[in-house]
Amino acid sequence: MRTTLRTGKAAVAFAAIAALTLAGCGDDGGDGGSGPGGGASGDPAASGVELPKLNGEKVQVAAVWSGPEQENFVKVLDEFEKRTGAEVTFVPAQDPIVDFLGTKIAGGSPPDVAMLPQPGAIKQAVERKWAKPVGAAAKAELAKNYSPGWRKTGQVDGEQYGVYYKAANKSLIWYNNAAFENAGAQVPKTWKDFLATAETISASGVTPVSVAGADGWTLTDWFENVYLSQAGPDRYDQLARHELKWTDASVKKALTTLAELFGDPSLIAGGADGALQTEFPASVTQTFTGGDQPKGAMVFEGDFVTVNIAQTDAKIGTDAKVFPFPAVDGKPPVVTGGDAAVALKDSKGAQALLTFLASPDAAAIQARAGGFLSPNKSLDLAAYPNDVLRDIAKALIDAGDDFRFDMSDQMPQSFGGTPGKGFWKTLQDFLKNPKDVAGTQRALESAAAKAYKS
Repeated sequence: MRTTLRTGKAAVAFAAIAALTLAGCGDDGGDGGSGPGGGASGDPAASGVELPKLNGEKVQVAAVWSGPEQENFVKVLDEFEKRTGAEVTFVPAQDPIVDFLGTKIAGGSPPDVAMLPQPGAIKQAVERKWAKPVGAAAKAELAKNYSPGWRKTGQVDGEQYGVYYKAANKSLIWYNNAAFENAGAQVPKTWKDFLATAETISASGVTPVSVAGADGWTLTDWFENVYLSQAGPDRYDQLARHELKWTDASVKKALTTLAELFGDPSLIAGGADGALQTEFPASVTQTFTGGDQPKGAMVFEGDFVTVNIAQTDAKIGTDAKVFPFPAVDGKPPVVTGGDAAVALKDSKGAQALLTFLASPDAAAIQARAGGFLSPNKSLDLAAYPNDVLRDIAKALIDAGDDFRFDMSDQMPQSFGGTPGKGFWKTLQDFLKNPKDVAGTQRALESAAAKAYKS
């Protein structure tokens, strides 16, 4: 799931992130900060949630996560094993996960729990009679630890099916501080300033922006941030529901704006061809290696970028800093995403795991590992390893129910969430040929019309 924080408390809280990063606060790894709800600390031993004994029971959990993200989630599963006696296996899934699960279910071997990244996927799982309702214990944890909006996010027709374990703020631009200082570049607040900053960095001999064009989802996030800020939340919602056609003038304006970056090869690491061969992890690591001469000085994406930064020698808050996605014509956008745990089997193990994942105990383990953001309001912010992540997390919690889903995750998966098709593929084609705004609009509308009819 991806969501969009807008106005009010979200804007105020997010301003703290900009102030913090401009001040260059370091990655102190300390215990500062306290949770909004005074919940579990970063120490997983500070247990609060009650779990049943499940000695001998086997539980399988499927997710598309890999690398450090998978490794950190397995730490959470290990703690669940210790507390319950169950034997838990992580099952690596392929994107789109709904297709992967369909194959498993058809073969008679569904996992007990699946981590679903789109609200549309939860709805599909319910419609196909795969998903099982959340049990009483997990509902009680949700009631204690989640705002009504987050609980509703995991519901279908009023019934609770999903536990939103992981969230992501996807309106952040991370930058190589040494490259900025070497170029004399300033942190931008508007899109116009952003392009000017990119030109300044380019003039210093460093390519300014690293784009993960090999992963179409990152390109949808570029578009969504520009569109939300420029067209506003009402049109954003209409476009997400296909009540507004992709041939609309607002889409033309957003694509034209995005082409100001995508259409200048000197501003993108490797140009369009290089970007289309760059996967997301590499887009991050190439930004924070090479000292003040990286392949790209800035990279756009969410708080989870910290996992990839950790694979370099860069220190968050000192070498690697962050600023909010710049305002285009309106307010700065804040787009978030996330993953919900959904039970696919009627088993004690599946329900117990949902209960654990709804607790601050589970969230604290992965928060401490980094690269993770929780919508759990009872999680003590001290669990996060640095002040940058604490402030990003606080902005999410302080937003309350002021959020909307990421646009592509509200769409039918065949259009908004499938590699090589629909939204993802069309924006990859647009990156290759950003002059063809009209053709891109027609292709998006054609693919959307088919997907929404089906």
